[in-house]
Amino acid sequence: MSGFEHESIMTEEEKKELTEILANQDISSATNTIKEYLKQKERVELNIGVTGESGSGKSKFVNAFRGLGDEDEDSAKTGPVETTMEPKVYPHPKYTNVKVWDLPGIGTPNFKADEYLQLVEFERYDFFIIVASDRFREYHTKLAKEIIRTGKQFYFIRSKIDVAIDGEKDKENFDQKKILDTIRENCVNGLNEIDGVDDPVVFLISSRDLSKYDFNRMHERIEKELPQHKRHVLIMTLPNITLEINEKKKEALKKGILKVALLSACVAAVPVAGLSIAVDLSIITFEIRKYLYAFGLDEKSLKNLCEQSGQTMETLENLITSVWYKGLLTGSLLPKLRDTTLLMSEDAVERVFSIVPIIGSLVAGGLSFLTVKFMLNKALNDIAEDARKVLMAAFKNLE
Repeated sequence: MSGFEHESIMTEEEKKELTEILANQDISSATNTIKEYLKQKERVELNIGVTGESGSGKSKFVNAFRGLGDEDEDSAKTGPVETTMEPKVYPHPKYTNVKVWDLPGIGTPNFKADEYLQLVEFERYDFFIIVASDRFREYHTKLAKEIIRTGKQFYFIRSKIDVAIDGEKDKENFDQKKILDTIRENCVNGLNEIDGVDDPVVFLISSRDLSKYDFNRMHERIEKELPQHKRHVLIMTLPNITLEINEKKKEALKKGILKVALLSACVAAVPVAGLSIAVDLSIITFEIRKYLYAFGLDEKSLKNLCEQSGQTMETLENLITSVWYKGLLTGSLLPKLRDTTLLMSEDAVERVFSIVPIIGSLVAGGLSFLTVKFMLNKALNDIAEDARKVLMAAFKNLE
């Protein structure tokens, strides 16, 4: 089956192709076909190369970008000296198609940017992130120039901003804004000397707390400059650290509901008894599980949040009032959906109209579309609201 971008509507060709495939399958096979169809957009691969001088904190950034601590399982190894001797890939723990590459450090006296990019196989990366923990240096210029020459995009971040701020706090004339402006200006001046960089932007980052400084700005800039079909994937990887991110994820997921509802209507037009209900349940379950993971309302994510915020698991779980989290936890999402009035009424209507195939398929299709659209909108709103409450409670403890 042909792929499509997450914001687009199914074409007539896609509908026809899918209908023909489903018409020759039993319920079990057809349900699996739909699941595979839904997974297609989640398989768009995104490769991010993270580079910088030894000790700049690039490995720590790789972990933070993936929502992990330095001691978590599958985290990149960190240390005071260079720990990365060759490119090492770290898939996102929830979205394994997003791969963050921890690249060997730069900054040796004989550093040659062209040889370095060949060594790390620059072709496989969608873009590079250059990490610096000190002032802008000559090897940053060399690397940035060579990345531009290859036709790739790079984003320059100044890391360990929290450390820089802490080191100045005891001074009598301490001015945080002035310190940040000075750090940014130093790096911008360095980038200004590079041909091909028309609008130099430097992002100030603290990997200890991505909610501070420029992480959101950096993410927005990358998202804006990515191809359309990769933007959704990047948004889903955002760590749930601000209410702004919470809302952005909600809007991104909401855009896909219409397409999924149309997929349900397409299935309902296939004259196979019981197929529409089975597929609708499968579609809704698949999407709700995706929402919960995207907003960090799965058990593992909540436990990580408890460790970061000092809140108890019981406190956070008590804030989750929708049934979806408990359904995911107990593996009972499907039974909960089967008990809904809307889906039961759809089943009844399908049986009544099954004696008139053409009218029956149209009515069932209409009900499938409305049912799936309604259920997914409700679930998304419920889950996003639960995530908002959990986030506010965690942040309150961190203030």
